[in-house]
Amino acid sequence: MSDVNQLHLPASFVALFVRRGQIKPELPREEIAARFELCEDLATALTDQAAAILWDLGITEADVLERIHRGLLAGAAGLSAGEAGWVCCRLAELLGWAIPEFVQLPLQGPAPG
Repeated sequence: MSDVNQLHLPASFVALFVRRGQIKPELPREEIAARFELCEDLATALTDQAAAILWDLGITEADVLERIHRGLLAGAAGLSAGEAGWVCCRLAELLGWAIPEFVQLPLQGPAPG
């Protein structure tokens, strides 16, 4: 069994790849797993930067997350809007901060039909 098959993919992340009204993700599990690893690594890597921004600028945690979110949406990270939002939510989780209100992630599962 490959490592990809052993990797736990959070429902909140998989939901980024499920179109409204559908049940199955658009991408194969291997591709979603690769995107998840990228996003998880990015969130982890951003923890020190987020803490430094909070300290250096003296702004709120929500403001830090919003600045990072805007940076992720600018395109250099190569993330979709949903992935950028997920990274910010995961970053908040890692830091013990409140989940930012400005991020609208899909529900865990398709919308009722």
